[in-house]
Amino acid sequence: MVTKKPKVVIIGAGMAGLTAANKLYTAAGSKEVFELCVLEAGNRIGGRINTSEFGGDRIEMGATWIHGIGGSPLYRIAQEINSLNSEQPWECMDGSLEEPVTIAEGGYELSSSMVEPIYTLFTNLMNFAQGKAMEADKSSNGWCIKNGGHESLSIGSFLRKGLAAYWESRKEEDEVRFGGWTKKSLEEAIFAMFENTQRTYTSADDLQNLDFNAESEYKMFPGEEISIAKGYLSIIESLASVLPSGLIQLGRKVARIGWSPENGHAATRPPVKLHFVDGSIMYADHVIITVSLGVLKQGIRGGEDPGLFDPPLPTFKAQAISRLGFGVVNKLFLQIGQNPNPNPTKFPNLQMAFHQSDPKRQPWWMRRIATLRPIYTNSSVILLWFAGKEALHLESLSDEEIIDGVSTTISNFLPNPQPCKTGHTDSTAETSNSFKFVKVLKTKWGTDPLFLGSYSYVAVGSSGDDLDTMAEPLPAKGNNNPLQILFAGEATHRTHYSTTHGAYFSGIREANRLLQHYCIGV
Repeated sequence: MVTKKPKVVIIGAGMAGLTAANKLYTAAGSKEVFELCVLEAGNRIGGRINTSEFGGDRIEMGATWIHGIGGSPLYRIAQEINSLNSEQPWECMDGSLEEPVTIAEGGYELSSSMVEPIYTLFTNLMNFAQGKAMEADKSSNGWCIKNGGHESLSIGSFLRKGLAAYWESRKEEDEVRFGGWTKKSLEEAIFAMFENTQRTYTSADDLQNLDFNAESEYKMFPGEEISIAKGYLSIIESLASVLPSGLIQLGRKVARIGWSPENGHAATRPPVKLHFVDGSIMYADHVIITVSLGVLKQGIRGGEDPGLFDPPLPTFKAQAISRLGFGVVNKLFLQIGQNPNPNPTKFPNLQMAFHQSDPKRQPWWMRRIATLRPIYTNSSVILLWFAGKEALHLESLSDEEIIDGVSTTISNFLPNPQPCKTGHTDSTAETSNSFKFVKVLKTKWGTDPLFLGSYSYVAVGSSGDDLDTMAEPLPAKGNNNPLQILFAGEATHRTHYSTTHGAYFSGIREANRLLQHYCIGV
């Protein structure tokens, strides 16, 4: 008599899903134990990893960085498959480029003596929030962080308390500098510039929504942060390459997941029933769900719509999904047309300090952009990062509206910058008319129904415990048919959420859970 193999279905062919599939398929003896299937609703593999090309350069529409090469499993894979070198230019191939030029709205270039103290202050505050041992350098900012406001509920309020304490400790006269700027308003604009960069790191629209206490639990790998020469998709393709043809099924969107929270089920079929949008049905013994937190949030809304799960998820799981944050981060690529000038001025690595209380001519969706820079030195492709409301609004704009809005903004920063009392270097004297944008490419993670956002964060009101709860399988222990629904993805990892390596670790974790359940060596 042939014993029927338990069927394992993985929903989502991104980093978490393909890592789990790779682990389950390659584990010793697993081929004799499992019937394995990967279902992907879209028409490609990779999920929030999507390598593309623009202006002759290789770019990343989604995940971009290996965040620290020391101990990163993705760095190891990239080394093994020779993805760290390429003859084709790629995004961030030279890391952070040259030193940035910081310009205040109105075209006033700021010297390092103005920018560095605020950068040091901001960095020290974030280091404190992240639990790193540090002391502020009194010689650079005149203020030492002590009992730095850790009782604060949010990163945003903590940062602003730190800035207020810095100003209080200085007690200088806030003299007018130039063009309506005072020293204090300049410092606030520079501080906000660094805050806006932090928004893109975390995906939080407002840092007031980012939980302070969870920040110290987030872990980074040591060492350099790098992009992947042959593209992040090369790692995805490597993970998928061991899987036999047909195991990954594209265009298979699941509409509802039926499961059996009570003990027992009909002996004639497995406990999980998958309903697809095309009306077809599939049964499984175990399902690993790797969809984004945004999709899960939509799937538990309830009301007349039964949602993604039938019966609905237990309260503890649904509440964790609801409490955690899931934000939108989008990238905008612009290609500069050829300049007839035989010695054209190259586009700077630009940091922009906007007035915080006196909006000017720029469109509102550009006013929280921190940087505008080539994707590598001398590239004709310029990159902007958007987060939150601005990122979502970007998705609705036409190419013409985008070019007009970016050009209008640049015109208030680059034309003939004026010297200020803190020093000035005339490195951007060429007018912004030298830079004509001819092509646009933007990401649309917020409105894509397969993602509904970019990556997770721990919001005020949630905690690292919610990330652990996200990872708990269903039904609860004691059921005769355990591990019906397992959860993987970056939003299920307590210390590496929001990262590709967090998604990788979660895929390994859930594969190992099943392997151990069936007593297969891992």
